Amino acid sequence: MARNRFVPDFDPDCGDASLSSARHDIVIGRWQGLRELLRTTGPDWLARGHRVRLLAQACTDSSTVETWLAAEPHSADALVLRAATETARAFNLAIAAGRGVGIDQQRIDAAVLACLSAAEAYLDDPTPWISLISVARLYPSGVRRQELARWWDELHRRDPYSMEGHLQVLHYYSSRWHGSHGLMYDFARDAAGVAPRGCPLPVLVQYARVEEFRSALDTAHGRSTAVGRGQHWTNDGAVSDLRRTWERWIVGRPRRTIRPGELRDINYLAHAACSAGAEDVATPLLEFLGPRATRTPWSYTGDPAQQITRWRKEWGVRG
Repeated sequence: MARNRFVPDFDPDCGDASLSSARHDIVIGRWQGLRELLRTTGPDWLARGHRVRLLAQACTDSSTVETWLAAEPHSADALVLRAATETARAFNLAIAAGRGVGIDQQRIDAAVLACLSAAEAYLDDPTPWISLISVARLYPSGVRRQELARWWDELHRRDPYSMEGHLQVLHYYSSRWHGSHGLMYDFARDAAGVAPRGCPLPVLVQYARVEEFRSALDTAHGRSTAVGRGQHWTNDGAVSDLRRTWERWIVGRPRRTIRPGELRDINYLAHAACSAGAEDVATPLLEFLGPRATRTPWSYTGDPAQQITRWRKEWGVRG
């Protein structure tokens, strides 16, 4: 009997069926599904952050969140989603304008005000503070160090091991935005160093390595061969970082299932292991993932499906 051909599953919702249903409601302009989803999510910050981020992306080209707010102007969940949506809209404007081209500062200010309103409406929720740190990148010179530190303290107080929150700070400190490779790696390693065993924060170092690679691609105008592609992933430092993350996070991780909000992080570690040729780490990660995959970071080094399929075949990965 012929063996079934492996096909990666790039579900944009990462297997979150309830989220998929709510995103369908956005298409038809129905906001009640969003209200119910966020109400039932409650203070599960990992799930809430994942859902708000993807709902916001789906809301950017519709008026669904505004319709919800018109019906329930004091809804904390609606205000949180509106803040994330305004942040996503501002980033869409920046992407459309092109790198190095500023956008109307009033749009950035409006997103910031939406985030602050949401934070006031839902005092315990770290999500508006994540949106706030994210949109801060769009100011041409960033924000004052004291302001960023205050926002970070508010986020950290609510969810000290927020992966998405740390990731937004890492992007802010990257050379493509308002920092440098050194500052970015220092932040990632400091966060990894204080994370308890089984916490995903050590994978921030792998995010930083991908960010450095993207910066090099930008400088080389997309010619990946010009950025020492292989050495970037296989040098001693990269491999040591990879194995440290594996030991601190995956080996020490009590849960043996993958939640939707974790899927991208595990793909970053699997990508690093494959790129480094570390079969002993990559194989169990690919088996753990099965067909579940995210397009990033694989898309930065080639076709995602081809790469995942090739590595699985090369190492005889099952499942």
